[in-house]
Amino acid sequence: MKINSNPFCTTDWSNISRTEHAGEVGTGYWATQDFGDICVRMVEYTPGHVADHWCSKGHVLCCLEGVLETELQDGRRFILKPGMSYQVADNAEARRSSTATGAKLFIAD
Repeated sequence: MKINSNPFCTTDWSNISRTEHAGEVGTGYWATQDFGDICVRMVEYTPGHVADHWCSKGHVLCCLEGVLETELQDGRRFILKPGMSYQVADNAEARRSSTATGAKLFIAD
């Protein structure tokens, strides 16, 4: 990720409208801001959420609250708890996420 020509700015996420995204099970709520080529999101998943697709987009994802399980297409599974992150390149391991408890995430891609 390369950040080009973005001046310093702050984001008050409580003022950003959220969009609803249905999962295979449960719902995700995304507050999204675009800064040139970079998309930054605050995402909340409801308890029991299971993603409805395998993702191959590169991300930096940080778990802020709850517990997120990320399954790679090859079967490996990773648990993220608050304060943990994952980083993955575009078109690297395809993955999908789920959460039994609900989760709040900060994602940049």
